[in-house]
Amino acid sequence: MGFPIVRNRRLRTSAAMRNLVREHAVTANDLIYPIFVTHGTNVKEEISSMPGVYHLSLDRLEEEIREVVSLGIQAVLLFGVPHEKDAHGSSAYDPNGIVQQATRQVKAWAPDLLVVADTCLCQFTDHGHCGVVHYDEAKGRADVLNDPSLELLVKTAVSQAEAGADIIAPSNMMDAFVYAIRQGLDEAGYENVPIMSYSVKYASAFYGPFRDAAHSAPQFGDRKTYQMDPANAREALREADSDVAEGADFLMVKPALAYMDVLRMLRDRYDLPLVAYNVSAEYSMVKAAAAQGWIDERAIVLETMLGFKRAGADLIITYFAKDIVRWLQA
Repeated sequence: MGFPIVRNRRLRTSAAMRNLVREHAVTANDLIYPIFVTHGTNVKEEISSMPGVYHLSLDRLEEEIREVVSLGIQAVLLFGVPHEKDAHGSSAYDPNGIVQQATRQVKAWAPDLLVVADTCLCQFTDHGHCGVVHYDEAKGRADVLNDPSLELLVKTAVSQAEAGADIIAPSNMMDAFVYAIRQGLDEAGYENVPIMSYSVKYASAFYGPFRDAAHSAPQFGDRKTYQMDPANAREALREADSDVAEGADFLMVKPALAYMDVLRMLRDRYDLPLVAYNVSAEYSMVKAAAAQGWIDERAIVLETMLGFKRAGADLIITYFAKDIVRWLQA
């Protein structure tokens, strides 16, 4: 062989060598575990489209929280499934709403566990949209109104902070939602509560199982007028630019798996902590294939998590969080 001779395999000769030069790693500190809380008593109901994920009533929530803490996971993301819905999603900002009750209990059981509160209306509205709907009979159409929705989202965020949420995570994709919520939190005395913005949230087909879990499917139309077109990447930078200017503390890309290019774009442009949401269909597809024996679930999931980290994510929201920690500890 002529000069130069490059032997890249020298740095792959053993597990110890590979560990020594590994560029990225996933740890428990990187993970946020989503939990679905609901009303009732002794409810631990597996979500049919999301094996291993449950609806939990408040009296069954403590066992889940104890397990999360024992594994060393640092944060949970709470989604509420209310027993009553109305056009304005009033149970989202009720001081005794399901997310608010769950937050108070989690902070009592595990004060050091971070509670991230999803701030949206879709689970709480009878129409399933993320804001206030205006029906225009003359035009024969319904529109989700931006600014009236902001007022309700601010009330929701403040009520969640009052309940003890450590991080507010608005997922509604209304224009100026970060600014409105930041202003509302500050005026209420919660200037130290950070905002984890769903900055780049696509109108994606990957949310199907979540909508089963949260009972949040739109009752008419879709969310394409406020969530992003999957064909667009540059638009993601405009969305993130707005959130940075408005005071976001974290940026998020949702979904993550089909949008790693967008993760990398945001990582290269911003220095805020970047969150990847490993969404419900990404979870359910792996679970389904693993149940058939077609894939090695552990290997697939850990490789995917490394992909998110390599693309630039600092944090990962994933329903696999507990499994990942167990695999890493094995």
